Amino acid sequence: MALAVAAVAGAVVLSSCALPGMLLLAPPAPVEPPAALTPFYTQVLAWGPCLPLADDDRQRELFGSPGLECSRLTVPLDYAKPEGRTAEVAVLRARGGRDRVGSLVLNPGGPGGSGVEMAAMFAQGLAGGVFDIVGFDPRGVGNSTPTIDCLTDAEWDSHRAESPRETVQGGPAAAEERARQQAEECVQRSGGSDVLANAGTRDVARDMDVLRAALGDEKLTYLGYSYGTRIGSTYAEMFPQNVRAMVLDGAVDPKQTGAESAIAQMAGFQAAFDTYAADCTRYADCPLGTDPARTTAEFQALARPLLDTPAPAADGRTLSYSDAVTAVVASLYNPAGWPHLTKGLAELRAGDGTPLLVEADAYYGRRPDGGYGNDQEALMVVNCLDGNRTTDRAQQAELQRRAAEAAPFADPGLPVGDGALDTCAQLPVTPTSQPHLPHAEGLPPTLVISTTGDPATPYQAGVDLAAALGSRLVTVEGTQHTAALQGNSCVDSAVGAYLVNLTVPQEDLHCRFTES
Repeated sequence: MALAVAAVAGAVVLSSCALPGMLLLAPPAPVEPPAALTPFYTQVLAWGPCLPLADDDRQRELFGSPGLECSRLTVPLDYAKPEGRTAEVAVLRARGGRDRVGSLVLNPGGPGGSGVEMAAMFAQGLAGGVFDIVGFDPRGVGNSTPTIDCLTDAEWDSHRAESPRETVQGGPAAAEERARQQAEECVQRSGGSDVLANAGTRDVARDMDVLRAALGDEKLTYLGYSYGTRIGSTYAEMFPQNVRAMVLDGAVDPKQTGAESAIAQMAGFQAAFDTYAADCTRYADCPLGTDPARTTAEFQALARPLLDTPAPAADGRTLSYSDAVTAVVASLYNPAGWPHLTKGLAELRAGDGTPLLVEADAYYGRRPDGGYGNDQEALMVVNCLDGNRTTDRAQQAELQRRAAEAAPFADPGLPVGDGALDTCAQLPVTPTSQPHLPHAEGLPPTLVISTTGDPATPYQAGVDLAAALGSRLVTVEGTQHTAALQGNSCVDSAVGAYLVNLTVPQEDLHCRFTES
């Protein structure tokens, strides 16, 4: 999921002083691209105002900030056919100061998160420092074109409002037919099957190397969160000698199948729910009661009636069961969301679904005018191309059963049935990657950050990725998704010293979040 990170700790990467007790290391020489790609690698970016990229008032305010400039990077749609169709990757930059050491390229996660938006937010605290702050919308995402488009705005509203009970009662054949139609529409609305077939992370990594060259950087300096760690580890595997520095925070486990990842993530959200609920029950007015052992059952009792009777909400809308669960999940990414969750659950108990619907809207990127971004559609397609697809009905049913066991708070209590193939399984594409531990010979030292109670990307994934890449591991004790440049001095000092001076801790580092 895309991550909005406050730039409050940005000062750590504005300093060029090394920290004591760290080792300074130099990266190896870069590798030249194939001759057929030379026109892309040597292109000159035309920078201009960012406002033409804005889709709504929020983006207009964000992109209208002084000091931002935007461009479009031209890349082959299919790298095997560089003379063929092209794609345009949206890029945003905030220039650094006179002593800049290069570009810091950012990705917030997803798949489907907007690096352009993230860079604009980061620039509010980091502009004028030692880096140009650069973000790009990966191919098919956000402001890049062609754009992955599978559902209309009205279809998104309808999809969210549908009760899981209706899906079960309709049977697997009806569910598969809807998925088949959506797959066809996804191809048509996105501009052809070749757009979807080349939307995987390996192609995003190739784009990022073209971007590196177009920015004038001999080597890449990169900070990736969540799914952005998959982009980073893929780049490291494909272009290890083109890396200057790489921070990967909140690792997606590269060796897990889509099913394994989904189960691990649901277990992580259940643990985060339990942590939140234990905190909530310390107070007499907790909407889940005062007994931590009963909070899952209390939430089920509060949410499951929505399967048949959605709760009224503002503007004539209603809160569905699925949206209620989505709102809870969205609120568990960071303890800062807990007060909003408590308020939303209390209002739902009083009969008003508005606060939780607002949280679900934010998760899905629904704008005040009822429009949607394409981050969720991109998430489905990119994960599908990365090998996270299930084409066996029995395996799909087993996945649903295991997910309900891993996260009982999100279990609607309905029979699973025989399983149905989803949209991913019916897209006319062949995965361009499969889950595996990356091998990146020649990669310079990198930094991996993993949080012990991360609900979305479990801690062990970061441990495994650090081992595979030979990275220094920063362990952060806490319950939230990702940690870099979010105000923790222990983490941010290590990140800043590494990004600026290429110094890494001499041994794995342990930090801690302070939670109120």
